[in-house]
Amino acid sequence: MLLNSFLTYIRCELNLSAHTVLSYQNDIEQWRYFATNGKIDEFHPIDATQADIRLWISHLASNGISARSIKRKVQSLRAFFRYLMKQHGLLSNPAADIPLARGEKALPTFIRTNEIADILDEEWDKTDFIATRDRLIVLMFYSTGMRCSELMELLDCDINTSKGELKVLGKRNKERIIPFGNELSEIITLYRQLRDKNVAQPASQLFVRPNGEPLYRSLIYTIVRNTLAGRVNASKQSPHVLRHSFATDMLNNGADINAVQQLLGHQSLASTQIYTHITYRELKHNYELAHPRALKKGGHYGNSN
Repeated sequence: MLLNSFLTYIRCELNLSAHTVLSYQNDIEQWRYFATNGKIDEFHPIDATQADIRLWISHLASNGISARSIKRKVQSLRAFFRYLMKQHGLLSNPAADIPLARGEKALPTFIRTNEIADILDEEWDKTDFIATRDRLIVLMFYSTGMRCSELMELLDCDINTSKGELKVLGKRNKERIIPFGNELSEIITLYRQLRDKNVAQPASQLFVRPNGEPLYRSLIYTIVRNTLAGRVNASKQSPHVLRHSFATDMLNNGADINAVQQLLGHQSLASTQIYTHITYRELKHNYELAHPRALKKGGHYGNSN
């Protein structure tokens, strides 16, 4: 099947992450269902036309799908058809020249420094394996800015607490070194002691379940949500929000943007620059709160006695 061979290609040849491959798969399967009116066995992508894809875009828009999501779905189709041209003799890419509306780019959601500090400063049962593991997961996301997939695959042997650094395998199998501080080092050491005491023959990954098996994505999301729920004002509570919070706090505290780019594993500096918009917004907000003449309230500047 052409779709399966495409997914194998982007996973094995292009080294795209499992999460990215799943997104491509979902987008193309949605297109396949629409193109065949639900009769997916009759799917023949080589016969697709630009008019077919425009009709699908119109259908998505009429169902309230955002311009940003539509753009991503069409980009998935473009990649699929490019593969068919390269490997299966398709003469042209019907998704190549379709103009797409630019969706308004939302700023990343982040957690305020005082909120995450309150959570991480709270005491927990340091004799409890699960409680210590879950605390370490949240602290590691916030302290290193790593992605969920990187934390899932983080190997025990790639963490050096004496040097205060760890190695992660990022997108396109690109390795990077991330430094960390004493707090994270101490909790890693405590977690390892509890893991070795409570878990028989754990996997090579750092983070495991009580049965020794590695964690899976939905469990990590549940751990983060349960830790943050009702404690933060952020509209989302996820590992990626902690990654955003890491980057925002680093820049707010004077870190060089090129250093933050390297720590996050961004291929392009443009991906990191989005956080400068957040830091400027925060700077403006703090100015308006703090400066006596920043805002005129009730006909007076600042507080009048």
